[in-house]
Amino acid sequence: MEEDNVLDELLRNIAALLNEYPKAIERRAAAIHSSGKDPELAEKLIKAADTMRDSGNLYLTWAKHFAAQAEGNTDASSDEDETDDFGI
Repeated sequence: MEEDNVLDELLRNIAALLNEYPKAIERRAAAIHSSGKDPELAEKLIKAADTMRDSGNLYLTWAKHFAAQAEGNTDASSDEDETDDFGI
């Protein structure tokens, strides 16, 4: 059962990082935009943040699915909608 706790902790860490990463990219894009240095790069970074949010959702869904399987839940569904985790 100790391994279940490790998986739960890792899932929380993964979710937190996947949630924070796009926000950090957006902050960087905002800084670039406000400096007026490279508006094209700022726009690319905004799109990158959206992409990371979407792909992060996918990876987190699979991570939760596999963690549930590891806990013996053979009915673990990968159809759960995790978009709330990322504010989508």
